[in-house]
Amino acid sequence: MQKVIDYLKKWDNVLLLTHVRPDGDTIGSAAALCQALRNMGKTAYLLYNPEITATYEPYAAPYWASEDFVAEHVISVDVAALSLLPKNAEKFRDRIELAIDHHPSHGYFAKDAYVDATAAAAGEIVYEIIEQLTPITPAIALPLYVAISTDCGCFVYSNTTPRTHRIAAALMEQVDVAAVNKALFRTKSKVRLAMESRMVAEMELYDNGRVVVMSIPLSLREEMHATEADIEELSSLAALVEGTDCGITLRELKPGTVKISVRSGPRIDACAACQKIGGGGHRAASGATVEGTLEDAKQAILAAVLEVAGA
Repeated sequence: MQKVIDYLKKWDNVLLLTHVRPDGDTIGSAAALCQALRNMGKTAYLLYNPEITATYEPYAAPYWASEDFVAEHVISVDVAALSLLPKNAEKFRDRIELAIDHHPSHGYFAKDAYVDATAAAAGEIVYEIIEQLTPITPAIALPLYVAISTDCGCFVYSNTTPRTHRIAAALMEQVDVAAVNKALFRTKSKVRLAMESRMVAEMELYDNGRVVVMSIPLSLREEMHATEADIEELSSLAALVEGTDCGITLRELKPGTVKISVRSGPRIDACAACQKIGGGGHRAASGATVEGTLEDAKQAILAAVLEVAGA
């Protein structure tokens, strides 16, 4: 931690990188760190992420770098592997001096890395870093709350700890989070609800009903005219089915490419399963992107899950 603090105190002209299909944690953590650096009198920006959705765009919008910004130092936030960088970040893959992350499967691709796999979100780590750099202002607290609350499912996922609640409480001293909670956790588009209905109707059960598989083929997205915002967080749906302890969601990104998301209970190490097919993440929440059809992806992840599953 002290090494990270020393870097950030002396660095200027900093560019922050987020991961593909950005979620609340990568965007919120990077935005908060960017604002903290600016509060310290430094120049800092986020590299524009072309896959950001309307859900998280407002938190990143004030920090996007212009095309002519020349970065002296590059930091990645919540990025577990170089393969998870957006295409426009590829040119920085060999320039990342510091990676801040909480994934156990982190690939240690940067010159230095600060990885805390006990953190529920990268936002927890960033909060503890910022605390030692500059006061936590409302402009910092809001994106940090987004980061932490989204990665622990509004404090109901198994990764939630007393530390998570303590940090969230401190952030709530700075901002009113009611509107954020309503927008992120208690509002769904009509399209999203319709997609959930179809996914549930067509789900498949395996391992004596303990493993459920749901799919999002391209045809469903096209039929529903679904946006990325409609699809966000659908990976958590399969794990809600009563009697199951492992939810697998298969999303067809394009013909021949499938994103796999696994949410599991104590019996199955989701990270170990996903690592077998080139992915990674956390013990209870992991993913992978594979080449092939939806059926190919299903067979690959089912074999991996059953291999690591307990009795």
